[in-house]
Amino acid sequence: MGLKILVLAKQVPDTRNVGQDAMKSDGTVNRAVLPAIFNPEDLNALEQALQIKDTFPGTTVKIVTMGPPRAAEIIRESMYRGADGGYLLTDRAFAGADTLATSYTISLAVKKLAPFDLILSGRQAIDGDTAQVGPQVADKVGIPQITYAEEIVSIKNKEVTVKRRLEKGYEIVKAQMPLLITVHGSAAECRSRNSKLTMKYKHARTISELQAAAMDYEDILKSRPYLHIKEWTAGDLNPENSLLGLSGSPTKVKNIQNVVFKAKETVSLTAEDKDIDFLMRELISNHIVG
Repeated sequence: MGLKILVLAKQVPDTRNVGQDAMKSDGTVNRAVLPAIFNPEDLNALEQALQIKDTFPGTTVKIVTMGPPRAAEIIRESMYRGADGGYLLTDRAFAGADTLATSYTISLAVKKLAPFDLILSGRQAIDGDTAQVGPQVADKVGIPQITYAEEIVSIKNKEVTVKRRLEKGYEIVKAQMPLLITVHGSAAECRSRNSKLTMKYKHARTISELQAAAMDYEDILKSRPYLHIKEWTAGDLNPENSLLGLSGSPTKVKNIQNVVFKAKETVSLTAEDKDIDFLMRELISNHIVG
């Protein structure tokens, strides 16, 4: 018997390329100057879901992501690897959300998609590093949670056995489904794109994307419904508007400071003894070695 799995994923700015313009004056990330990528630990979560799908025939894996229209790319990337589609939560009302408002919005979508067996997500996103959204979603939906999962060891009789990564070792825990699991970065890396799936789903689009491209989306959705990436706005979730976006975000940035490390000077060295001696003295005096 197959399982119904939801994977919470996020498109994030690549914080490995942070410059002096990475933050706006209001304390939010300036996403326009940073390339967007699939949050790394969400890829680990996706792989765990796909491994379950490989083991239990009939299992479906759907992606839930919140963000601007371009975040649909996360769903396509997941479909190329074996996911069965997804839902993009996109609305101006969601903008500026902290973890509390984000988890509230996602929890509404999760409740709408019930019943389900498992929710998987990355431990944390690299743009915030809070590790709060997954646990908050579990709390709002009212299901148990297991965090820092390194491996889903087994699933039997609705009981899930999970190996958790700890600072000085690991532990084995069990919980009943429905269950939310956050996956640690030490878990198995996500598989690469499947060439056949990439060819099948490369034209998958949301209705907004099809409209922007001036395409006849009604005809496409009728002839090839598997290419439809579902798009939900605030109106589809029936939320309490005061709990969305900035208005629903009690987290406030008081002050920010951009710190960009720059080399003050450079030194060119040769293989001569005097240069090697100089290098060793510098390394020792700066406590890099010795």
